[in-house]
Amino acid sequence: MRSDWIPYALVAMPMLAGLMAFVLKSDRVRRILLLLAAAGHLALTLAALRLHPEPVPGSWIALDDAGLLFLLLTSVLFFAAAVYAQVYLRTESVSEHRDPEGESLLFDNAPEAVFTGCLLMFLGTMTLVEVGRHLGMIWVGVEATTLASAPLIYFHRHHRSLEAVWKYLMICSVGIALALLGLFALASVESLPSMQFDDVLRSAAGVPPAWLKAAFILMLVGYGTKMGLAPMHTWLPDAHSEAPSLVSALLSGSLLNCAFLALWRMAQVCFAAGLDRFVQDLFLVLGFVSIGLAAVFIVSQRDFKRLLAYSSVENMGILAVGAGLGPAGAAGAFLHAVNHSLIKAALFLLAGNLLVLYGSRSTDAVRGAWRSAPATARLWLFGLLAIGGMPPFGTFISKFTVFKAALDTGHFILGALLLGLLLVVFAAMSRVGLKMVMGAPSPVPGASRRVGPVAMWVAPSLILLSLSLVLGLYLPGFLGGLIQRAAGAAGVWP
Repeated sequence: MRSDWIPYALVAMPMLAGLMAFVLKSDRVRRILLLLAAAGHLALTLAALRLHPEPVPGSWIALDDAGLLFLLLTSVLFFAAAVYAQVYLRTESVSEHRDPEGESLLFDNAPEAVFTGCLLMFLGTMTLVEVGRHLGMIWVGVEATTLASAPLIYFHRHHRSLEAVWKYLMICSVGIALALLGLFALASVESLPSMQFDDVLRSAAGVPPAWLKAAFILMLVGYGTKMGLAPMHTWLPDAHSEAPSLVSALLSGSLLNCAFLALWRMAQVCFAAGLDRFVQDLFLVLGFVSIGLAAVFIVSQRDFKRLLAYSSVENMGILAVGAGLGPAGAAGAFLHAVNHSLIKAALFLLAGNLLVLYGSRSTDAVRGAWRSAPATARLWLFGLLAIGGMPPFGTFISKFTVFKAALDTGHFILGALLLGLLLVVFAAMSRVGLKMVMGAPSPVPGASRRVGPVAMWVAPSLILLSLSLVLGLYLPGFLGGLIQRAAGAAGVWP
């Protein structure tokens, strides 16, 4: 049975659904379309996982192991966000929230047609990055994600969201321009027959090392900006905290992975040319800078959405450190990407619940949530413990795999530094979670604004956290094999 059409359908379907969302008149019909498109995308992704279509030689659009892994994550998270959106979009008609400093933020929300249409386009552009087999096509996909997601970040249309989207567009545009210069540097090498990924891999050994190093540095800065690596991360806390919570879940859980995948493609080219040490050293430097800087901001953070945003910077640093520790570390990084995406998306959805109930992003305004919103509070606490690496959640296994790779490769000082920084972050996240959940309940001014069954508020987060819990206890063979093949690290797990 031919299955090479699936990658094309995965890109085309959400794009067409997005165009339909722009012209539909009914918000109710538009939400149903969103849910159907998400379900259809997930069904196609599962079909691709089962059939595992082999990349056609020379094809610009096809699926390999790394692309299929991140595609599966994107599809699962988008379906969870689409379910959550059925209730969340109705509650987002609330016109006022308060920031942690107490400033009133009056909302003038964008039309739902714009939001839903761009959300579906965002899915299509992220899918394009994951199925791209041409370095130019991957660049186009990463740039398109910026254009599709900018209106989503500006959904509330107040001055803080305007500042966030402006910073997002400016910084990411500069970054993607540098990545394009890296692509040009690679394309200028006469020995390369084309920019098709398989062609570049086969010819990498004949490329002058200076050109490869220049191309990788430019792409590291460019795609690293979109990935949220410090010091290019400055757009991320504003964009993730100001966007609607379901958008924040996709930005942190899916978009950052797309940037990592684009960067990993270029790293694979350098590995094929024998530049392993050069690439790994750069990954380690930026990875530890990201973890260290995020730890500083997490310790003093009073805005719970910005707390999650800086946690994403930290976890992208862990991915970079893993990629810099050889195949075993890369396998740990890919496994960590899976766990981080599941848990962080769940936490952002729960943050949306808290924001609707309490009308504030301040950690000081949320107290005693265990009594006021028991289902959300329990999951919120477990999610913060999970993202910090508490066993038996999957993040413990993935972080331990990266730590073990540091020891196995003789990086004992780096291993100790990684462990120390992770302990600081875990303590800070746990302290925030306990303060928000325990104690005497603070007023819940938005209790009357809950719309629809409680299950629709918490079910997506519950499922995502449960998946990470399962991965901490048992790694399915198909997923372990997919990760090991993507990282080129056979034998990391039995």
